[in-house]
Amino acid sequence: MQVRVTRLANGLRVVTDTMPHLRTAALGVWVGAGSRSETPDQNGITHLLEHMAFKGTATRTAREIAEEIEAVGGELNASTSVEHTNYYARVLAEDVPLAVELIADILQNSSFDAEELAREKHVILQEIGAAHDTPDDKVFDQFQETAWSDQAIGRPILGTRETVMSFTPEDLRAYLAEHYRAENMVLAAAGAVDHDAVVKLAEEHLGGLSGKPSIEPVAARYNGGSTLLERELMEVQLVLGFEGVPYRAPDYYSVQVLASVMGGGMSSRLFQEIRETRGLCYAIYSFHWAFQDTGLFGVHAATGEEDIGKLFPVLVDELGRASQEIVQADLDRSKAQIRAGLMMSLESPAARAGQIARQLMIHGEVLSPEEIQSRIDAVTLDSVRAAAAKVFAGAPTLSVVGPKAGSLPLALDADAVAERLGGAMPARAVGA
Repeated sequence: MQVRVTRLANGLRVVTDTMPHLRTAALGVWVGAGSRSETPDQNGITHLLEHMAFKGTATRTAREIAEEIEAVGGELNASTSVEHTNYYARVLAEDVPLAVELIADILQNSSFDAEELAREKHVILQEIGAAHDTPDDKVFDQFQETAWSDQAIGRPILGTRETVMSFTPEDLRAYLAEHYRAENMVLAAAGAVDHDAVVKLAEEHLGGLSGKPSIEPVAARYNGGSTLLERELMEVQLVLGFEGVPYRAPDYYSVQVLASVMGGGMSSRLFQEIRETRGLCYAIYSFHWAFQDTGLFGVHAATGEEDIGKLFPVLVDELGRASQEIVQADLDRSKAQIRAGLMMSLESPAARAGQIARQLMIHGEVLSPEEIQSRIDAVTLDSVRAAAAKVFAGAPTLSVVGPKAGSLPLALDADAVAERLGGAMPARAVGA
């Protein structure tokens, strides 16, 4: 693989990873604007803008956009996250020029027709309703809102019915002008691509973008706390979490390995203790979301109403023991999983294009697979135990959705978690 980076005169960065053995390419534009770029009144506008980009430009209707990419067997899509939005395509090598031209067109020339906007608002309202009706979606939205209450980073990416219905074509144009600027964007391509050719396409189709940098988001303030929502369900959905670390934190990789050790697979500590030994749930896993200036470590589980009172204290106790009981075998197994996942992702041009785009936006450079592996290899047993002690000593965030969630047999609240973690955990004999 051959990674090259070029910055255009307007500040747009072009990064490619040439994979000569392939005959297909994945490419897209990543924008450093997501839901946390929004004001309270704008909640959901980033996601709506992503939808509306495909609904017609000055020269193409929505149908013509879809037909043009599919006429060559390609795929055109987009996604919105907390800090980024990306518009991407997958095509055969010879159709890379068409893909770049189409993406440039929808980003710069969208018409934001009022009738199309009204229809797409209705579609998004259905999406909001579906998320609200899906317990394992609702528990995560609630989790994020509780961790970062009254902040853009904690608000739902989809927005609310009220905010979505309020947006006008002028609102979309103003948001686009404010955040979709060359300094804040990356064109990334991987697979059967030639770097110089992609740079030439970028200059032709994206060279007119504004070069002014966009506004930095407001710094996040982690709050924590508990939110319990009663729903008539067969299972109780639970997410317990703590403040994590940003992408560029010195202990970022230690926290990532910690997440894998605790709940990264069937051999993880939480899965073995709670699922295999005690049979208290079907699945349980842990995760770490990193952002520019903060992070969120969490554990998700779903279980029956009759078992939540047994599962919860075991979960908390396992987290409390982690800083002392994680052993070298746990560490080696989790590092191997992360390394394998990294190498497997390198075989997909779509995954690789996303990786190099995000790395360039986060670090200002593309980290080689060897550099990432060396950072993973540098994680030690002491650094993971220290990460566990640091993360689990913080204020907890608890989100619960399920039957009688507000009156469960165990006091499921953040204070109870903090008290239990702060107390003496019963020790167990473990190997070296």
